[in-house]
Amino acid sequence: MTIKEIAEMANVSSATVSKILNGKDQYISEATRQRVLEIVEREGYISNAIAKSLKTKSTSTLGIIIPDVMNLFFSELARGIEDAAEGMGYSVILCNSDNKTSKEEKYIQVLQEKMVDGIILTASEQSVSNSLKRRNMPMVLLDRDILIEGNVGRIVVDNKKGAYDATKYLIEKGCNNIGFISSDNVVKSSGERLKGYKQALTESNMEVDENKIYLHNYSIDTGYEGVKKLLENNKLDGISCGNDLIAIGAIKALNEMKIKIPEEVKVIGFDDIQISQYVEPPLTTIKQPIYEMGEEAVKMLISIIENKSVGETKVLKTTLVERRSC
Repeated sequence: MTIKEIAEMANVSSATVSKILNGKDQYISEATRQRVLEIVEREGYISNAIAKSLKTKSTSTLGIIIPDVMNLFFSELARGIEDAAEGMGYSVILCNSDNKTSKEEKYIQVLQEKMVDGIILTASEQSVSNSLKRRNMPMVLLDRDILIEGNVGRIVVDNKKGAYDATKYLIEKGCNNIGFISSDNVVKSSGERLKGYKQALTESNMEVDENKIYLHNYSIDTGYEGVKKLLENNKLDGISCGNDLIAIGAIKALNEMKIKIPEEVKVIGFDDIQISQYVEPPLTTIKQPIYEMGEEAVKMLISIIENKSVGETKVLKTTLVERRSC
């Protein structure tokens, strides 16, 4: 079914049908409008988005690339993006890179071939700017701050302050031997969280002991293995974790070792993913405004697309959420 066929059935011009379908029908009678829409619904007409995009130079579609759709942090991030995009008249295409730069590169190419208007990217943990050189469209980096040339927006949180606040909270709770378990990836957020941990110790005249630091990746396994490794040679009374998944793994290991939380060891996370309040004990954590980050990324990207605005860096605040693990 084409617009021309609908026009013939409704006894109107193709231009009239096009105006009605595109909401530009203010000068068309209600009777004509209803007649056309009834035919469209009855015949199951689907607009040719590709043909339309070639004419308008826009598909009203955004691409999203995230490292791990199974990670609840990225699931909530994607939900914030999708809701905000829909509210602003855009559809989304979601791509999962599995934390691989090769898939990240492939999806950037695929999304460009699909003629999306822009891309929101949460880069893989090992991503560097080289993997992004092939893009030729507006982009907003989300939760990652990678050096890229061109007009790129960035939505981040103050990772250093968040980790600083987490470690400071453990110190205020009486912890004297605080371990740190996080990711060793090359993206800026990981390094900033480690700096925040070290700064809090230094300011409190506490030694920064590299033997109390375990770095691998942002996973439950890292928290689990990290606790086992750190407690082999250290007596810890507090553990600051790079994200909530790590903290959940740490809690599991401590429970298996019959170490009481928080009486013997206090644990604090980073993110405040939904499941954090349901682990035992419920996790004290540094909350990122995850859903809001997705919303802000969409607003910034659409502003770059529609208004040709300059990509900026927007830093959102973290907050402490107190539960029973500390």
